[in-house]
Amino acid sequence: MVASVAWLQLYPETWTPSAPSTTAPPPETISLVILDPGHGGMDSGSMASGILEKNLTLDVAKRVERLVRLKGLPALLTREADNYVSLAGRAALANREHNCVFVSIHFDEGKKPAATGVQTYYASHAASRFQAVSSWLPFLQRTSELPDPASESLAGFIQEELVSQTQALNRGTKAEQFFVIANVNHPAVLVEGGFLTNKDEVSKLESPDYREQIATAITDGITRYRDVVRQRPALASTVPGE
Repeated sequence: MVASVAWLQLYPETWTPSAPSTTAPPPETISLVILDPGHGGMDSGSMASGILEKNLTLDVAKRVERLVRLKGLPALLTREADNYVSLAGRAALANREHNCVFVSIHFDEGKKPAATGVQTYYASHAASRFQAVSSWLPFLQRTSELPDPASESLAGFIQEELVSQTQALNRGTKAEQFFVIANVNHPAVLVEGGFLTNKDEVSKLESPDYREQIATAITDGITRYRDVVRQRPALASTVPGE
């Protein structure tokens, strides 16, 4: 069952695997922000107290879209309504663009109701076709190579802003081979903005003001990364705090 779901997600009829990321230096400018609201359509994501993850991710992504445009950056959403887009389709959309960053927005669920906090992921390395399947089937995963430093840097900036502006527990940044970021040939991260299995966090996420804080934090993390790239492209691979 799991394997069949993975196949549908990863290999739709129109999907052709993207070329692995190269080690070329970061671009001198960032001309586009691609925002990926997780889930959608038949894929609701996590559910708690009548709240669907797919609705939260779209709400926050649209807020980030508005805010990054105010900062002078064009933005593109992988979905603009409650429709289903495959993981492969999301990555393919990003790979058709140039000089962009990719931010996938999600909300978490934990095995324990006390699980709390925010976390930002970056891919450990570009995935092959086999590794794409293994991201769905953890027992097939291979040892990771070195992570992309630009993605790690972008994740660090966003995570710092999330913690600072929401005061949520800092779960840090982590390399994880999620398909939707591992198969994007640009700096790419996946944000987990809180736990829908935690009643206190759900209460916060029900507030438009709190969702605006999350969106502002993501925006500020992106623009901090952009400013570093503008000043000196090589510094884009510097992890915040180092």
